[in-house]
Amino acid sequence: SMEIDCIGTGLDVECVVNTSDDSSQLTEKESRQSEMAAKDYVRKVLEFGVLISPFFFWGTAMVAMKEVLTRAGPFFVASFRLIPAGILLVGFAVSTGRKLPSGFNAWLSISAFALVDAAFFQGFLTEGLERTSAGLGSVIIDSQPLTVAILASLFFGESIGYTGIIGLVLGVLGLLLLEVPALKFDADNFSLWGSGEWWMLLAAQSMAVGTVMVRWVSKYSDPVMATGWHMVIGGVPLLAISYLNNDPALSNFGNLSTGDAAALLYTSIFGSAVSYGVFFYNATRGGLTKLSSLTFLTPMFASAFGFICLGETFTALQLAGA
Repeated sequence: SMEIDCIGTGLDVECVVNTSDDSSQLTEKESRQSEMAAKDYVRKVLEFGVLISPFFFWGTAMVAMKEVLTRAGPFFVASFRLIPAGILLVGFAVSTGRKLPSGFNAWLSISAFALVDAAFFQGFLTEGLERTSAGLGSVIIDSQPLTVAILASLFFGESIGYTGIIGLVLGVLGLLLLEVPALKFDADNFSLWGSGEWWMLLAAQSMAVGTVMVRWVSKYSDPVMATGWHMVIGGVPLLAISYLNNDPALSNFGNLSTGDAAALLYTSIFGSAVSYGVFFYNATRGGLTKLSSLTFLTPMFASAFGFICLGETFTALQLAGA
């Protein structure tokens, strides 16, 4: 808006136009809107970062585990990845006022969850990681969204659709290209159990079943609290197997280097406590198939850091499968 002041003397008239402060008010409003938009953008970026953080930590943890596996022993690494991380997660849950599990159904569901998603998954993973590269192993193990999509469709009615079915078929073909060339075929001695790729496939199925189980577990327990306890409970049998297996770390823990200790701590804190807590918390809030499909990011991180840190590569056929 404008104000016009005119002064007239005879036939001469002088007019002065004065603008109001609306333009400055509009500029201030636009500034506030721009600030809010920037804050919203930062919030969305942070949310996305939190969403994909488990897959970054899982991928890089595979590289850290591969590096220390032979010096510490597979089952010790598996148990160390679970037990300290589980204790940290339970402590965090208690400090934030989350309720401890109570009742038969709560502990039964957590124990079953621990057996499948902790003991089986980590045991199969470390056995497979001894026999294959971190990058290839991660690609195979994170094929579990294929199984999750099928199980979520059967048990929770989540829709796959024609595009999803095509994606599943392509995923299976990719797995065949990854795994079949690596299996040890011999006319006289066929060794499926000697194949790291086979162990990784078993680990993938364990994680897939565990991902579906978490909704059952969360009916009776807080998801973060349950995740912590399932890691502690699932790590105990792995520690027992490590003792019976005479893993090097139990008898000569002092011989591990500072780098080995750092790799173990990174695997436990970030590769388990933080990543599993965030992942299973998100699993109770959104679609399992959509969330689980983000695990395809894990082998990207594992392959990149495996190449940088360990010099790992794929064959041409395996790269096509990946």
